[in-house]
This record gives sequence, structure tokens and C-alpha cells, in this order.
Amino acid sequence: MNVSGAVAEGFEPVREAFVRNFEVLGDRGAAVAVYRDGHKVVDLWGGTRDVDGALGAAGEAPWEQGTAQIVRSATKGVAAVALLLLHQRGELDLDAPVGTYWPQYKAAGKERTLVRHLLAHRAGVAVLDRPLTPAEAADPDLGAAAVAAQAPAWEPGTDHGYHAQTYSWLTGELVRRITGRTIGEWIADEIAGPVGADLWLGLPRAQRARVGRVGQVDAPAQSGALKTRPKPAVTAAYADPASLTRRAFAAITPLPDENDPAYRAAALPASNGIATADGLARFYASLIGEVAGGVRLLRPETVELARGEQSSGPDRVLVVNTRFGLGPMLHGAASPLLSPTSFGHPGRGGALGLADPESGVAFGYVTNGFRTSVTADPRAQALLRALRTVLTAERRPLHVTR
Repeated sequence: MNVSGAVAEGFEPVREAFVRNFEVLGDRGAAVAVYRDGHKVVDLWGGTRDVDGALGAAGEAPWEQGTAQIVRSATKGVAAVALLLLHQRGELDLDAPVGTYWPQYKAAGKERTLVRHLLAHRAGVAVLDRPLTPAEAADPDLGAAAVAAQAPAWEPGTDHGYHAQTYSWLTGELVRRITGRTIGEWIADEIAGPVGADLWLGLPRAQRARVGRVGQVDAPAQSGALKTRPKPAVTAAYADPASLTRRAFAAITPLPDENDPAYRAAALPASNGIATADGLARFYASLIGEVAGGVRLLRPETVELARGEQSSGPDRVLVVNTRFGLGPMLHGAASPLLSPTSFGHPGRGGALGLADPESGVAFGYVTNGFRTSVTADPRAQALLRALRTVLTAERRPLHVTR
């Protein structure tokens, strides 16, 4: 596999793991980026831009620097920061009822739902009694009306369960009510633009050519990856159409075509953000320190607020134990991050973005080949293991090697 890009001296193990992802773990096209103390130390890419392409085939486009992909639920981490920034600026009270900003939400037993409940997957509105079609889901008015009318599956604030799809309209409508802009517009103006991060929620027409085709792929039979069997309760939850698990992921039915330009142009912050690996890593780097150009999004006290544990234990939707701060996922057995101080968010089947305040590291991985994993993809985990070996070694000057 011909991997392109650069790593700083001492970060060679990350490159070795990235190459192995193609040779052993079956990656088709992917990229990884790492920042440390605001400076890029890993920037690698390889394979084909499209998941169904064959490297070297006539007319097949290789993955290039700047190739972007849908990152699915890794978008949730960006959406949460939008609300945290509004709080930091004094425009949003995390302990206020959601209905303070969105009066229609005060229905069907949700009057006492707080903003912090919504961020930490404690709102109880993880499912919709009537799922939305992809076209309906792309309409922010219809999505907001659906979650505002929905009765919670449990008393808000008393427990947690992953709001797999409904997180889109919960976060998006709050941003729109407070700012008058769609969440996609707000992220472009207040996050991606100032930081210089290649990430979009609602892909502009001018960026379409940069984005590859994605799809579901199987792990190689002889990958050498540790084979784990889901717990019977997890298997049963995904198999039961009436379970909260199935209904949460089916809040949009049928599943959207993620390669459809209309879907990519929509702004669904739970599921359809598009980013480069560098865009994800640079975004997370800007949360814990200044990136090149002097930009930092979150103050230290807001970072501590974001990664303070709000939800922990058995997840009513994912069934396994999960941990959430005010939006980001936190390090745990079901979703291992770089270290216990890390916070971030995976995308179902592959993508991962995170920040680790203790080491000053930010990480982004994107791929066009999605697997069945929900919170811990083997390819991203292999890269994190390599990065941990680097961080345990003596820090070296950041001389770039190719």
C-alpha cells in the first residue's frame, strides 16, 4: 500500500499502524491526522477515494490530501460544541429547561427537560413513534416538530440512552432558536471558518468533488483482529424491531443513501457531517489549545465542563455501558479513547475524533469503508494504540520525516 503524507520524528509507529490497517485490517481508503500542542505531527492518507474503487484501476481516483468523507455520529461532537460555545458566550443556560428557548418542546411530559439532559443523552427522546423519511428528516421544521411532540421513553434526567438520530433535531433546533441560523450555518461561521477546519454540516455544492463514496465493508477473514462476540442482550436488542435500540436507529426510515448529494447537502448533526481527518483533528485541537493562527474555541473551564461525567452505566439504547459528558463521549470499555482524560466522539462503523487535554493531543480518523462497529472500530483503535506507544516514549523535536 502506497501511503502518502508525513509524520513527525517519533510518530513513526502511527504510520506503521496506518499501513497495517490497509494490509491486514482491510481499509479501502482512509486518512489519519494528529495534532500535538496545536501543531500537526501526523498527516497520512492512502487507498481510493471511493469505497468501491480498485487502486490502480483505470479512471479510479486515489485518496488525496484533502479528501473528505461522511463521518456519521462523529458529527455529534461538533454539534455539542456549538451548544457549549453558546453557553460560554452567555447565550445558553445549561440548567434551563429546553422549553425556555423552544416553547413547543414543553409537551408530552418534557416540561422539566434541561438543556444538559439533552446534551448528555438523558432527554428520553431517543425514538420517534412515527419515523421520518429521509426527505422529512432533512427538513429542520419537520424534525423539530416531531421531537417536540414526542413523549419521552423515560422520565427526562433520570437515565441515559443514545439519541442516535434525534440528536440532530434536538441540538439543531436549539441553535436555530438562539441564533436565528441553522446549525450548519452556525458551525461554518463560528467553528469551521475561524479554526480553518475542513468540516461541513450541509455540504456546499463547491465541495462535492472532494468527497468520496462510502459503503459497508466486511472485515477480512484473516485480519488477526480480536474476535469478540456481542453479549446476548446486545444481539437481542438489535434483532428486536420493538426495542429502543432498533427504534432509535430507525428514527429515519428507510436508511438514507449516504452518497446521495441531497442527503449530503442536508444538515443532520447526529449523522451526516463531512470532514477530512485533518478537519476533525484540527477541530479537537482548537478545543484544548491554540492551533496555528492563534485560534482556541473553548476556555479551559468549558473543556472541564464538557468532559465532566453526566451519564454513566447501562445505556438504554446501546445496551452496553457508556459514558457521556455534556455532549462528548468519554473514555470507557465500550468506547476506548486515547486515555482516561480524553473526550470525543466516534462515528458508527469507523470515524473517530478526540482530544486529550493531558497530553495535548488531538486525533482524527476518517474512512470510506464502514464496519458493523458502533463505538470502537478496530482500525481507529489500532491507530490509538500506536499513538499511546509514542506518548510513553521520550518526547522528541518535531522534525518531519516522510
